[in-house]
Amino acid sequence: MSGSHPTLSLRIDLANGERLGPGKIALLDAIAEAGSITAAAKTLGMSYPRAWKLVENMNASFETPLVDTFQGGSKRGGAGLTETGLEVRRLYALILTEAEQATEAPRAQLSSLQAERSE
Repeated sequence: MSGSHPTLSLRIDLANGERLGPGKIALLDAIAEAGSITAAAKTLGMSYPRAWKLVENMNASFETPLVDTFQGGSKRGGAGLTETGLEVRRLYALILTEAEQATEAPRAQLSSLQAERSE
């Protein structure tokens, strides 16, 4: 047994019926890093239409958009996170960290019960 504990994958079901989880957060992270939805999609191995649909969904899920796009100029367009987008990322990371801390002991117990993986 490697000694590592099971990890958490956290999905938050919002009151408006939408969901926020690791995939959407990874997309927000990639957009913040790459400065465009196209580059973010490519980084994640996702099609542009799928990434755009997720961005539209996230933007509609909150009172103000999480991602802002711009066209033209010397940068030939791009995208970035709004203040709300940055705050959603921060809050998601905080919730995940607190959940990991709160479940450390039970995850260790669960780890001790799991079978060795045969390869």
